[in-house]
Amino acid sequence: MDLIFNCPKCEQELAVDSSGAGSEIRCPSCNEVITIPPAEAVGAPAGVEGGPGGDRIEAHPINAISSSAAAKVEMHLKVPVHHTPTASLIEKALVPLEVAAKESDRKMRVKTIKHTDCIEVGHDKFDEVVSNFLIKVGESNVISMTALTYTHLDIGTQKLLTDFGVMIVYRG
Repeated sequence: MDLIFNCPKCEQELAVDSSGAGSEIRCPSCNEVITIPPAEAVGAPAGVEGGPGGDRIEAHPINAISSSAAAKVEMHLKVPVHHTPTASLIEKALVPLEVAAKESDRKMRVKTIKHTDCIEVGHDKFDEVVSNFLIKVGESNVISMTALTYTHLDIGTQKLLTDFGVMIVYRG
């Protein structure tokens, strides 16, 4: 429970925790050193003289949250204002291929690039061929790219071999 009493010099009402009874503090109003009245004097009725100095002592339960220093701090908060357009945090799903084809004035096309077609004189040029094609088509025109696995008959060995490629769907 808190002790509520008045400063003997300036009559400023003060509230302190009852554990501080008997200790000396400075009055925040007049800066006078005063002694906190003893906790036994708390039982005196309101307005009754509680001690030799004529201090008025009252016992009041105080809401700790409303009397805290944090409750008395004035906050001046501002809502942030952005001058740039807002960015979407959730990306929209890509449209299906049929819808993409209908929305475009250009026709939808498919290009399949097989790995075996990109080997020249023992040099693998698959990545270079795919990159050059994508640059030629343009990133905004590419609708989808799909990796492929296929088998083919090797002419020299007469065996079925498994290889890879890529299928690119684009507007052209």
